[in-house]
Amino acid sequence: MAPELIALLIVFVALLALAVPVGVCLGLAAIVAVACIGDVPTAYLIAQRMATGIASFPLLAIPFFVFSGLLMGEGGMARRLIDLAAALVGRLPGGLAYVNTLTCMLFGAVSGSAAAAVSSIGGFMIPQMVAKGYRREFSVALTATSATTGLLIPPSNIMIVYAVVAGNVSVAALFMAGVVPGMLVGLAIMAAAFLYNLRIGAQDAITPPPLLAAMGAALPSLLLIVIVLGGILGGIFSATEASAIAVAYALLLGVGFYREISVRRIPELLLRAAKTTAVVMLLVGTSQAMSWALSYERVPQTAAAALLALSDNPIVILATINVMLLVVGTFMDMTPAVLVFTPILLPAMVALGVDPVHFGIIMIANLCIGLCTPPVGTCLFVGCSVGNTTIARVVPYAVPFFITMAIAMLLITYIPALSLWLPRLLGL
Repeated sequence: MAPELIALLIVFVALLALAVPVGVCLGLAAIVAVACIGDVPTAYLIAQRMATGIASFPLLAIPFFVFSGLLMGEGGMARRLIDLAAALVGRLPGGLAYVNTLTCMLFGAVSGSAAAAVSSIGGFMIPQMVAKGYRREFSVALTATSATTGLLIPPSNIMIVYAVVAGNVSVAALFMAGVVPGMLVGLAIMAAAFLYNLRIGAQDAITPPPLLAAMGAALPSLLLIVIVLGGILGGIFSATEASAIAVAYALLLGVGFYREISVRRIPELLLRAAKTTAVVMLLVGTSQAMSWALSYERVPQTAAAALLALSDNPIVILATINVMLLVVGTFMDMTPAVLVFTPILLPAMVALGVDPVHFGIIMIANLCIGLCTPPVGTCLFVGCSVGNTTIARVVPYAVPFFITMAIAMLLITYIPALSLWLPRLLGL
């Protein structure tokens, strides 16, 4: 192994162990690796790669989708989606659990943020479930895992990040590819909740609101998905332009139609969106600098050769990558994991004949599980905070959800049609 690569790994792992933010870890590790090369101007190269990495038109969609997600989270959409989910599945025995999952799926699709879904939906549903006799820890585990489905169901910021890193991958194709897998994961979580309801004998069927009234109240929020995806698929606007349309529509709903966001709150929401965007852009920029160092040392080619040498069976290779990504997801957040491992793993997948769009969905489905697992599971931490409990108490109740999510992830991995059927049907 080259000295530059050894230095990069030592610095990156050491800084991660010291709980240094991942973006800083990536940047400092790239600086050390480039400095060890010796025949290139370090400062100039790092600055150039970072600037080039974020100078991408598709990335412009991220701040807009982040801002529209915040507007949706603060604009009263969550309550209306809860009523719609209650009207659809609330009559079933143990209906509150299914209402929770379905609402998280709907809200995640509208907002594109798993953490926002946990806080917005969990703040209302967790107390409701506890009042109906559910264990608080089960309610938190259900909310945290259900919220991740919004990262597979479009629009999704992480899909945009993957498309930029992978190169020549259509954002529209990724959006469509995530629809069926996202629904599959949601059904898998509902299946785990169903088994729990059988075990405790849950009979908490609720009296839902009238279906037509609930649909009428929630329809303006759900129209955001139709506008964004319909505009992209119809060729009316690009994914980046769709993000700006999403902001305008969310503003219209939250400020004008629902009247639950005051104009004076908009600067605060803009600041929150700017902070989130800054973190994402720092990660993208520093990861591009690290990718240059890895490419210089031919790490992607070496990793591809090593994986192909391990076995010529795609089933074995995909299983190995799944296990690796599951482990990575336990200590690295989704965005940096996608940024770091896509350039390394994608060449091997392409060599095996795996479609880059399919592999993107595989990665996201894997890393969604990591959002709910300690020690760095973002959704798990937010859920415990909202539910006023501890991670140690929640994790045992989350294990059945992890198992069913893993089963869904294996189906997504080994049945490419689940991801590729809809994009191909639409000619993407």
